[in-house]
Amino acid sequence: MGSTSVSTSGSVEPGDGIQPEDGKGTIRVIVADTQAIFRVGLRKIFALEDDIRVVGQAESLDQTVAAIQKFSADIVIFEAALSPNPTDAVSDLLRQSTSCRLVVVLQEPDQEMTLDLFRRGAHGIVSREIEPELLVECLRKVAQGESWLESRAVAWVLEAYRTQGVRPAGSRPKVSLTPKESLIVSCVTQGMKNKEIALRVLELALYCLSHRVVEGVGQAKPAQPAQPAPPTNGHAPAAPETPNAAAAAASGSRS
Repeated sequence: MGSTSVSTSGSVEPGDGIQPEDGKGTIRVIVADTQAIFRVGLRKIFALEDDIRVVGQAESLDQTVAAIQKFSADIVIFEAALSPNPTDAVSDLLRQSTSCRLVVVLQEPDQEMTLDLFRRGAHGIVSREIEPELLVECLRKVAQGESWLESRAVAWVLEAYRTQGVRPAGSRPKVSLTPKESLIVSCVTQGMKNKEIALRVLELALYCLSHRVVEGVGQAKPAQPAQPAPPTNGHAPAAPETPNAAAAAASGSRS
């Protein structure tokens, strides 16, 4: 069986044979797994299939990225244990190649991890104990654009969907906006210009003042200018005494 492997240093090296020419409908696979025995086992399984070819191997996350960039593969079989954060790794690998599909291998069934991987875009999620015939069927379905989940994983996804669908509205985070903020948001969503928004905000402020919408705030009364006393006998009124002047006058009168 011909294949190409990725060395532990991250560089790409030829495998132990001649890579077969891909015929029509051939599924080109990269096997990324920490266990050499698992990689060898998959190669032997796929060697019995006419439509599946292993074109690259990797035993670390960096090597997986290098393999995706070097080889033209349809599917990457990716062991979740290759990364301390498999969900982020899945997102990163999918960004490396938009045409490559990802089948993630879990050491054991894990509900939370399965849901997170599925949300991140994994096309297939299987456990290490999957039967060889089912894994071959998984690759064929994923290559055709379908998703693949084991029976209990399907139940998890459906349950998560149902739970999300019946979630009460009160469980959503509440956002409290002032009348002004609500008006601005409404104006922005309507595509109004800044001048139009400012005019609407001014109108809202005047309305709130006139109708005393804001508690404790009434209409502002304009300041009244001080009116001078009318002149007496043709003389201008005397200037008001300052506190210091008045105090001095009082002191003088007592002396």
